[in-house]
Amino acid sequence: MCVCQTMEVGKYGKNATKSGDRGVLLEPFIHQVGGHSSMMRYDDHTVCKPLITREQRFYESLPPEMKEFTPEYKGVVSVCFEGDSDGYINLVAYPYMENEALEQDDVPERDQPRRKHSRRSLHRSSSGTEHKEEKPGLASDSTESSIQEAKSSRMDLHIHSDVPFQMLDGNSGLSSEKISHNPWSLRCHKQQLSRMRSESKERKLYKFLLLENVVHHFKFPCVLDLKMGTRQHGDDASEEKAARQMKKCEQSTSATLGVRVCGMQVYQLNTGHYLCRNKYYGRGLSIEGFRNALYQYLHNGIELRKDLFEPVLAKLRSLKAVLERQASYRFYSSSLLIIYDGKDSRAEMFVECHSETRLKQMDSSVPEGLQDGGSLEPSSPPHPMVDVRMIDFAHSTFKGFRDDPTVHDGPDRGYVFGLESLINIMEQLREGNQ
Repeated sequence: MCVCQTMEVGKYGKNATKSGDRGVLLEPFIHQVGGHSSMMRYDDHTVCKPLITREQRFYESLPPEMKEFTPEYKGVVSVCFEGDSDGYINLVAYPYMENEALEQDDVPERDQPRRKHSRRSLHRSSSGTEHKEEKPGLASDSTESSIQEAKSSRMDLHIHSDVPFQMLDGNSGLSSEKISHNPWSLRCHKQQLSRMRSESKERKLYKFLLLENVVHHFKFPCVLDLKMGTRQHGDDASEEKAARQMKKCEQSTSATLGVRVCGMQVYQLNTGHYLCRNKYYGRGLSIEGFRNALYQYLHNGIELRKDLFEPVLAKLRSLKAVLERQASYRFYSSSLLIIYDGKDSRAEMFVECHSETRLKQMDSSVPEGLQDGGSLEPSSPPHPMVDVRMIDFAHSTFKGFRDDPTVHDGPDRGYVFGLESLINIMEQLREGNQ
């Protein structure tokens, strides 16, 4: 009675576990830049995340014209953690059977009790070179033990990036440490393992959503995670939570622009690694800071990717037109991903041309025209591939959805306002008005 719709669950081979040929060994999704739920890699084209019933039903109810801008929903799997002979923890997915998996209806992970990480639970999720990431202004209450855990642990994963990730600290300087996953994905993964392990005596199986891996087309995915809208709390939020979310909005660009940065990774051609930002960085940005962050996201370390402006703007305008037709829809706390390839054929040609130009400039016999490099630039660079996707619908609603008592009129103006701000700033960057 597997409810998976388009996914053939249970790819075997090298990902099969010793405990059963049906299981799929899950790995942390190395390109997760934001959010709080741990995204796991199921296969090359699919990721999974802890199931929240409201989000599942929302995916199943999406209007056809919105599906271009959302990940494809592929069904449900049951997930459990299994220890191997060395004491390391594996997350394993199995075909979902009715009444088998733990019910997690409408219990977002951020509302579940937080428990201290155990050393064993970190074995599968830490890296010996992981950059320790803390909220600005807050000190860790277990810094020493965390350092020792990191030193004694290993990253024994089948899937990793050959391109290192570097965090930018609060002063915009580079950390000296590099890891093979986005630091935020490691953070979420450790928290997920800690929760599942601490609940293992009572809760053996968990339901996870299967969703399209929206970056699988990209060799070097540059990802910008934007929290959209002027309001983030759902209609069912408690007064305390609503007040907390409203304060975050008031103190960030969510109030002034209807959008704020929740995470970022951008590939740098000059160094060959990703630069990363997290949500705490995004919360502290002014309007000008947000503009600079967007500029940084579109800069590859050598030049501003001006070729990205038109395709990204076209996607944003198209999404805006679609959402303006969705009466009564509200996408509270959802995010928007903007994605492009940091090392496509155009970028490679750019580096090659500039390398040749520098070599020729060292030869005094080269004509002056060639020294300028003008004749070496490609005459018609290929059109870059970009993508724009809405994600995270655990607090979304529309008229008639699950008998929600609150019915909203018209489109989600807060979200549309955020898109308008994003479009305006990108147009200004395109024209050189930074």
